[in-house]
Amino acid sequence: MSNGRAGHVARSIVRPHSETSRHTPLRTFLHTADGISIDSVYDPAAAVYDASRPPSRDLVFVVAHGFTGDVDRPHLRRVASAFTAYGAVVTFSFRGHGRSGGRSTVGDREVLDLAAAVEWAHSLGHTRVATVGFSMGGSVVLRHAALHTGTVDAVVSVSAPARWYYRGTAPMRRLHWLVTRPEGRLVGRYGFRTRIHHRDWNPVPLSPREAVPKIAPTPLLIVHGDRDGYFPVDHPRMLAEAAGDHGELWLEPGMGHAEHAADDGLLARIGDWAVSRAG
Repeated sequence: MSNGRAGHVARSIVRPHSETSRHTPLRTFLHTADGISIDSVYDPAAAVYDASRPPSRDLVFVVAHGFTGDVDRPHLRRVASAFTAYGAVVTFSFRGHGRSGGRSTVGDREVLDLAAAVEWAHSLGHTRVATVGFSMGGSVVLRHAALHTGTVDAVVSVSAPARWYYRGTAPMRRLHWLVTRPEGRLVGRYGFRTRIHHRDWNPVPLSPREAVPKIAPTPLLIVHGDRDGYFPVDHPRMLAEAAGDHGELWLEPGMGHAEHAADDGLLARIGDWAVSRAG
């Protein structure tokens, strides 16, 4: 597999930069900087919308799913549909998930997947990009914004951890078994369509909490449910503390974890926030 630059289009329906591409749904495979093929979907802004709040034609949302998700999961398609009321949307499957190539590194090299999707979004003619990530994807959008400065205009992290190796809840203990044990990785492959790399992180990547201060001055929104079964509320509070004045924290009453728990009302508020903050 070739080491193409981030965002290189391996297979595309129309040429980037064309006016048609901004108004036509697309599905393609991108190549990351380390040569992984990433299954990606572009949805243009809605043709039918609330006349009092027309979508922004220059804004695109790049949405990063949680661990074991993929671009075809119903919850991710619902999120994408909701955001088309505010702008265009790029969704994709992280490496090792769905039809994408490679194996999951559970948030480490996935930053390269997001970088490819962001570059593709820019190549389609959009001048403003808001990244929105859920759970693992929430940690990835934070690290991407810190490591690829100046490529995005707003960042939304939903249900993300603040630190690595957290095992304080039963769901996270099950997740660590899935990732670290050979039998767990078999369950991931055949039960969740997720192919997980067997190697430990080396070196350990920048943690979400360490990444957050490096995002400024890009606007940052941290969203977390007070009934999140994976990461308790000390995680978003640590992220908000690290963000300081440039970050905003929404603690959502009654909300659980990630895209499954993000209802239409919350997605609408995130859409409004992104439109107002992304320049």
